[in-house]
Amino acid sequence: MKVRFTKMHGAGNDYIYVNAMQYPLGNPEELAVAWSRPHTGIGSDGLVLVGASEKGDFSMRIFNADGSEAKMCGNACRCIGKYVYEHGLTDKTTVRLDTLSGIKVLTLHPDGQNQVASVTVDMGEPLDIHPVTLGNGYPYGSGTAVSMGNPHLVIFVNDVAEVNLPEAGPLLERHPLFPDRVNVEFAQVIDRCNIRMRVWERGSGITQACGTGACATAAAAVRTGRCQGPTAVEMDGGTLLMHWDEADGRMKMTGPAVQVFEGEIEI
Repeated sequence: MKVRFTKMHGAGNDYIYVNAMQYPLGNPEELAVAWSRPHTGIGSDGLVLVGASEKGDFSMRIFNADGSEAKMCGNACRCIGKYVYEHGLTDKTTVRLDTLSGIKVLTLHPDGQNQVASVTVDMGEPLDIHPVTLGNGYPYGSGTAVSMGNPHLVIFVNDVAEVNLPEAGPLLERHPLFPDRVNVEFAQVIDRCNIRMRVWERGSGITQACGTGACATAAAAVRTGRCQGPTAVEMDGGTLLMHWDEADGRMKMTGPAVQVFEGEIEI
């Protein structure tokens, strides 16, 4: 069977998108591993399936490059908004997306040519924000745990360029405090409204960006008094604008969604 796919990225966080309503895939875990390989596959951070939903307008299932299923990805949410609109699956500019972390509301920003360059995602309320002590044997002594529907560990440093991410990332991902593993963000506060961040994603390793990670980092920075108000989080792949609404506690994330190419791959 030949499967039509679309390669997309949000701030450099790239996934393979497949319309599962047209191409039902019985083994997405295996395909995510095979297709994500850069030399023998398509090359990506994972596989995203766009499906139908009884709760929302569409559903999202996301599989990391190692085959594990993720609950949520903010960059993938934005790309799905662009995908369903530009592929004619909806004419709505407000889309309810059913994820394993609940319904996420996407606000699309189409231009005069009906192309969606950016999307705002209501990422929900950052929860369970608390300091953690990492203990002996780890390169960093403490951090801030945040849940964005998936677990994050935010570590503030003086210079993110000096972080040995290939060494520290996998070690902290499997810290015993996080039995289901954890996404790890290293954050350098530039000023009260700007943060520089690098990320190690559980199941994918080093990625260019992480939407939920940017949310967690902004929440940790505000909660610890490092930042205030709308916060721009700059990552290797681009910048996302975060706004934590103090009235309702919800985090809004605005950023780009880019289609790279389309193709067919044979199973």
